[in-house]
Amino acid sequence: MALNTKPYLRSSLGFAVALFAVAVAGPAGADKLPVTPKQLQQYDAVFMAEVKKGDLLFHGDAATIKQMGVNLSTTGMSCAMCHPMAADTHPGSFPKFQSTLGKFAALRDMINWCIEKPNQGEQLDSDSEAMKALETYIYWSNSGSVLDTGKY
Repeated sequence: MALNTKPYLRSSLGFAVALFAVAVAGPAGADKLPVTPKQLQQYDAVFMAEVKKGDLLFHGDAATIKQMGVNLSTTGMSCAMCHPMAADTHPGSFPKFQSTLGKFAALRDMINWCIEKPNQGEQLDSDSEAMKALETYIYWSNSGSVLDTGKY
């Protein structure tokens, strides 16, 4: 019985070509132009604008809530009343199984749960600007925190 070496040769050749490509071109994305300080400054400005918008939503700013057309609470509560400075939100632990929801959940699922249950507001669309702003604020507020999935 003869061994069929062609699949091995094909995979070895593919591996060799890929290895050569990495050696010549560098790791993935290395061929991109470096980010300039001006680009970083522009990115930071846009990012911080999103953080500020999320901060206003998180703290129940009526003008921002109205401008974004969302209903985060009918109880007069804001996210910050239970989570000052986004405390105890643990974004680095998501995605995880969330017993409160009875399912594997992302941070946005918990945001919507809090809006709907204790605050009696209306859930946000996952891709809405308000959801992105709230997530950005929460992640920014917890920057430097250790990722520890499932701990909380």
